[in-house]
Amino acid sequence: MPMRSGIASLTIAAALAAAAPAAAHPHVWVAVRSEVLFTPDGKIKGVRHSWTFDEMYSAFALQGLGKDGKPPSREELAPLAKTNAESLAEFDYFTFAKYQNAKAAFGPPEEVWLEADDKRIVTMHFVLPLQQPLSAQKPFSFQIYDPTYFVAFDLEKQNPVALAAAPAGCSTSVVEPKPLLAIDTQKLNEAFFAKMSPGADFGMKLAARVVVACP
Repeated sequence: MPMRSGIASLTIAAALAAAAPAAAHPHVWVAVRSEVLFTPDGKIKGVRHSWTFDEMYSAFALQGLGKDGKPPSREELAPLAKTNAESLAEFDYFTFAKYQNAKAAFGPPEEVWLEADDKRIVTMHFVLPLQQPLSAQKPFSFQIYDPTYFVAFDLEKQNPVALAAAPAGCSTSVVEPKPLLAIDTQKLNEAFFAKMSPGADFGMKLAARVVVACP
């Protein structure tokens, strides 16, 4: 994947391109908190993500940013936020939704911004709008994962998923992934030692699924 000069080289997408195909195990860790968004008439309209990156990637992303030891401002991080949003499009923003057991498509991200806390840990915020709002009375779910398992996405331990403006009675549940089969564990170990990708489906097998249910 071609990389632009400057701040674009600090994106997740650039890191993925530089590391391929040596993605035997995660190189970037992301703690995820998500919010399912509803329209005024009670339809599901999208998902708001907050992704907090690990210390190493945060340090990598913030090189040269900030002054006097202080973290960079939201304004300083705006170019990186914009480039991240653009470059992650080819990875479907690592967000894979299903509606009535069929793929649900998202549109371009909105409300994209980055922040860095006092410890210079980076969090990316953005909204993924569905291409069209969906009835909340039909099964809707989503997973967040990198198919190559270069980036490890894990839901936050406390309150990982919320609902915004949901109709009364709606709720969410998190379905944890099943333990890997022995043959999958073997593939993962072999990939680690060979410094190769364990397979395009490993990220999905290791990802929790968020399920939205409404009466």
